[in-house]
Amino acid sequence: MFGLVVHFELRAGLADAFDALVAETLESIRVSEPGTLIYAVHRSADAEHLRVFYELYRDRAAFDEHERQGHTARFLAEREQFLAAPPRVEFVTLLSGVGVAGGS
Repeated sequence: MFGLVVHFELRAGLADAFDALVAETLESIRVSEPGTLIYAVHRSADAEHLRVFYELYRDRAAFDEHERQGHTARFLAEREQFLAAPPRVEFVTLLSGVGVAGGS
């Protein structure tokens, strides 16, 4: 499995618009990316302007396929207008988990 965690700091007053862009993108991921196992978007409980994405893919090839999608390219281009700082990306390796096949 291949995963990443992405932290987004949003510009003031733009969280709702960013969330709408995310919702559109999620629907496309849901219907066209069988290799995307988890694509979860979280709002920070302590800071309304922070978003944390957790993404888990079947393997690196599934992630690469995600990156080639038109909806991903659109999200990557359009997200910039909402960001107060560059996103912070952390690549992760699943060691164990509940509800994730292969998480041992």
